[in-house]
Amino acid sequence: MTLARTFAISLIVLSTLIVCPTANAQKKNPFGFASLRRVEAQPGKSYKLAESHGPWLIIATTFAGPGAEDEATELVLELRRRFKLPAYTWHKTYDFTEPVEGRGLDRYGEPKKMRYKQNYKFDEYAVMIGNFPSINDPGLQSTLKAIKTCQPTCMQIGKDETSTQRYAGMRSFIRRMSSDPEKKSKGPLGQAFVSRNPLLPQEYFTPTGFDSLVEKINSAAKYSLLTNPGKFTVRVATFTGNVILDQKKVAEIEKTGRMKSRLMEAGEKASRLAKALRDRGVEAYEFHDRHESIVTIGNFQSVGTNRDDGRIEIDRRILKVIESYGPKQTAVAGAAGLQPRTLEGIPFDIQPKPIHVPKRSIAADFARNR
Repeated sequence: MTLARTFAISLIVLSTLIVCPTANAQKKNPFGFASLRRVEAQPGKSYKLAESHGPWLIIATTFAGPGAEDEATELVLELRRRFKLPAYTWHKTYDFTEPVEGRGLDRYGEPKKMRYKQNYKFDEYAVMIGNFPSINDPGLQSTLKAIKTCQPTCMQIGKDETSTQRYAGMRSFIRRMSSDPEKKSKGPLGQAFVSRNPLLPQEYFTPTGFDSLVEKINSAAKYSLLTNPGKFTVRVATFTGNVILDQKKVAEIEKTGRMKSRLMEAGEKASRLAKALRDRGVEAYEFHDRHESIVTIGNFQSVGTNRDDGRIEIDRRILKVIESYGPKQTAVAGAAGLQPRTLEGIPFDIQPKPIHVPKRSIAADFARNR
């Protein structure tokens, strides 16, 4: 399929997309979408958090100390069995016994070494409720509201019993002494809150993540930036365009495969420039979205290294790309100026610069696969 045809079909999909509420969404359900599904709850089976369990979760509570893992596991099984919630455990070790590097230098000119006042190490187990594609998901908000007032049987502590739940005694005391009806109505999970999946990297939560339409547009690109293995690349050329909204024109484009808009022309220029660079042995990539097309060069895991003065020393390879494809110094009528470099008649940017390699939106992918 040609790039032009891919653009056209994608625009048609965008313009005709209709979201309809499902019948299940109409039902009254205090725990949102989760309780409408069958949730596995096998005694003795471990339900540990994984990357695939949604980008957003609810942290129901945490346990720490001897027996913490058993209590967390018991709560996970009850949330799954009784409340039909996809609950998981997540384990993390906190070590405050090792020295850390402080601010400033000692009398020998070395970084100061400091120790925590409370010198101890412990394991903490969080109970998380997952499978939410967005922080604004109605199912997440309704589940969070309901989980704060629920009363799990496994967390009903008798007079002579104790719990490894973090700050359980203090929170119970505050609820009993409070005159606020809302605080009194809270159960042992009353401090639950929303958090992102700690197993997913930061870049998957950045607003630069793209959606399925942009992914479809780029699927026809031979040297797609989506195949770039690095975290950063250098943008060397930018071509802007416009978007066709007239449905008759969109239908004609889909039928003929021809698209004469500035957006299509921008995409063609980016593809031609990327190919010309590749023919010369340069690691070039192309990327197209709804507004522009760009060409980038190289893949890098970081922009550079942090210096002692707080600044970043740019990677020499990145500097070389910027210098190689940046503008040339010219003199017109005795005055100095800058002229963009070109390749096969296609201009590069006046100011090449490093950018993040665009990542697929985990939230969008998760929502499509639910």
